[in-house]
Amino acid sequence: MIVDNEETCSADDVGNRPLGRCSAFYYGVGHMLNDITSSCWFTYILLFLTEIGLSPRDAATVMLSGQVADGVTTIFVGELIDRFGRFKLWHAGGSILVAISFSSVFGDCLSCEVLGIDSPTLRTIGYSIFAAIFNVGWAATQVSHMSMVNCITLNSTSRVALTSCRNAFTMVANLSLYTIAFVVFKVINGTTSDGIEKQYRWIAYFSIFVGSCFVCLFLFGTKEPRLKQHSPRRSHQRVLWNYWFQKILYYQVALVYVLTRLATNVSQALLAFYVIDDLHMTQSSKASIPAIIYICSFMASVTLQEFEWTGRRLKSIFTAGAILWIFSGAGILILPSKMCNFLYIIAIFIGVSNAFMTVTAVGMESFLVGRDLNGCAFVYGSLSFLDKISCGIALYTLELYHGSDRGFKSCYVFGHCLSISRYGLGLVPSLCALLGVLVTYTMKLDPANSKQLLEPLLG
Repeated sequence: MIVDNEETCSADDVGNRPLGRCSAFYYGVGHMLNDITSSCWFTYILLFLTEIGLSPRDAATVMLSGQVADGVTTIFVGELIDRFGRFKLWHAGGSILVAISFSSVFGDCLSCEVLGIDSPTLRTIGYSIFAAIFNVGWAATQVSHMSMVNCITLNSTSRVALTSCRNAFTMVANLSLYTIAFVVFKVINGTTSDGIEKQYRWIAYFSIFVGSCFVCLFLFGTKEPRLKQHSPRRSHQRVLWNYWFQKILYYQVALVYVLTRLATNVSQALLAFYVIDDLHMTQSSKASIPAIIYICSFMASVTLQEFEWTGRRLKSIFTAGAILWIFSGAGILILPSKMCNFLYIIAIFIGVSNAFMTVTAVGMESFLVGRDLNGCAFVYGSLSFLDKISCGIALYTLELYHGSDRGFKSCYVFGHCLSISRYGLGLVPSLCALLGVLVTYTMKLDPANSKQLLEPLLG
């Protein structure tokens, strides 16, 4: 019995030690393939599909099929990881599936070529199948990578710092995508259907190559987490699903996380439409504007990892980010096309807001899990399920309205008309941010007894 206590204390001591820069760096790059392909997915999939001839309804169906596949997979993968562990194996398997399938999401219709038939229905089915395969791999990688945080360290500040580092490299991934896209849009002529397919195909190829390099770096530098095996006996037993459903904090964190993801994903998906259709900016702007957003998000994320985190600070930073989004949404609603350059300024605030809300929302997940390591994958999986399904439904609905009235303008405000893309980009993220603040205010997060990192990340 004395030996068990000594082992428990030893495991606690090791788990509570703050992490160094290298550990956080190797972990942070592990989601790069997911991030760069996800950014391409949310930013360009609807635009790509409608530009090659699919109706907005069919394009929305393709996206929804991917989101549903992603959401369902997160539940099963989370349960399997909680049962059997092997985080890195799930991560590697999901990454391989993403790398193999993603080029077909932005390529030719393979089912049409195989059957020798080119019809809108067959094209929708063909793209939906590859969208579902891509999202299954994406979900396996995401759940394994996110749930690793709680098994790498028990130190609360180190957990948030890992999340912040991961978010910083999310910004690097997104910035890499938009740099690639900017060059491709400049070099390859996209005036024909073949040219458009060629543009997005090369964007997909370069994205897969860049992301795969960082996945190899992650697998090389990150060890399989051991805290789950060496955790105290009270957390060694498997945590059942209903344990989380009895916690009020679970529902609060779920709402905040889903609202945050809605704000970031809906804005990312509609931004290109808003830039081109509403503000009539150049084609390269659909790469340069998102790039500014992610540069600012990267800088904000790197700054956030230096903080000593408590429950109160998590709530305060989230609230600050939400307020920035509300003001940014107001600017998007009233911005006329002749003053489109002001969007570059708004993009700065959106970038900072996204970083503040995303880092703190995921940090709240870590506070929820605490030391219940054997149920952490279910938490991340179930919340990701809610995220994917809600985003899929929201984007499907918006795209239906967007398709039915692409030229329709609902009303005039400040001398210009409001389209669905302007409504969606201006109002949806702002309302999500406002609701997130209200939910955050009701949370009771235990104070974090933690220390800062031994070394600054990425410094």
